[in-house]
Amino acid sequence: MAITKETFRMLIREGQEEIRDVLLYNRPFEFEENGRYVLVGVRQAGKSFMLYKRAKQLISNGHALEEIVYINFDDERLIGMKADELDLIMQAYQSVYSHTPVFFFDEIQNVDGWEHFARRLANKKYRVFITGSNAKMLSRDIQTTLGGRFLDAFIFPYCFEEYLEAQGIELGKEWQNGQQRSTVQQAFSSYMKWGGFPELLLYRNKRHWLNDLYEKIALGDIIQRNKVKNELALRLTMKRIADSVMHPTSYRRISNLVKSTGLSTSVSSVSEYVRFAQDACVLFSLENYTSQFVEKETIKKHYFIDNGLLSIFLTNGETALLENLCAIHLYRKYGKKLFYYNKNIEVDFFIPDEGYAIQAAYSIYGEEAQTTFDRETEALKRLNSYMPLQRMLIVTYDEEGTIKLENGKVIEVVPAWKWLLEGKTF
Repeated sequence: MAITKETFRMLIREGQEEIRDVLLYNRPFEFEENGRYVLVGVRQAGKSFMLYKRAKQLISNGHALEEIVYINFDDERLIGMKADELDLIMQAYQSVYSHTPVFFFDEIQNVDGWEHFARRLANKKYRVFITGSNAKMLSRDIQTTLGGRFLDAFIFPYCFEEYLEAQGIELGKEWQNGQQRSTVQQAFSSYMKWGGFPELLLYRNKRHWLNDLYEKIALGDIIQRNKVKNELALRLTMKRIADSVMHPTSYRRISNLVKSTGLSTSVSSVSEYVRFAQDACVLFSLENYTSQFVEKETIKKHYFIDNGLLSIFLTNGETALLENLCAIHLYRKYGKKLFYYNKNIEVDFFIPDEGYAIQAAYSIYGEEAQTTFDRETEALKRLNSYMPLQRMLIVTYDEEGTIKLENGKVIEVVPAWKWLLEGKTF
């Protein structure tokens, strides 16, 4: 069925009703008062909520509900929409209202060429807020087309602090020393396994919900969007990445693992599959700080943007989930300044600008963990001898302590649930 002005008149009315009725919860994101935004992140991270939040803010500041134009481009009535049909939105609005509209476009990456329409609206001084599930929306080419008229931000699923708040867990100043400590530890156990997708909190069968979400991402955002022909090879590539999440992995090694199952693939295909998953905001990758350029591009550590997406691939994967959670936390804070270090020694995470090195280890104390203790501490000590560090840290599941070194420095041992809330004021 053709997309018409009547289609958009209906969608605009429905969007206004949705904004009017939605219930808001707290997420610590502040919009610049006069800014236009492109918000990008994996599906279900909470991007739509950010649009609702901004629309509600504008209404509370005096804008009329009738000024709001919220369009969700995931709507099945807009399947197959072309960029030259985007003008119908303005035509539909002006056929009903005389206000100056404020535009909220959800998952607009479904319309190829959307950025030209967005820039045109910005040139005409309209306020525009956009979300999408494709990291290419933050690319230099897109930003050039938008002409510097939009601010951009990457939206992650809940951090641990938000996760606690969403469950009504309000921590007092002495929470670490009282009953709330146990509450936080229990919440962390679930958070580490199932991740921080906001809607997931509403479901008891979390694995089923996560499987459904992954299928939507795999089919819609990766396979169909990129016209992947060898779907099974792509799916197996993702499984092999999940299995290797703690280790530097080359595209050639992944390719060989996939081919060992009898499937046909190539190094270039695996490289493409990883890039498609990065574009869909499912994976992010860290480079080795000591590598030369070619090796930086071909051997990386790959992590999932949320532990829930990793968890569906694993059985008994507590160690991998802990490291993945550390990676997410550090990536949120440091982005491209985050590396791993692998030259004669291996350190899980390294922020050279901060002189900050972090190891992730489920347990380092006790007889059974002695080898882990020696390995993790020795790597940090040797890295510190190469380049003096400001802070050395071992993040564990639930162990805490201080390891004093001969040079007077210390290695902190911190449980992940405490580290994730570090610096927070309650």
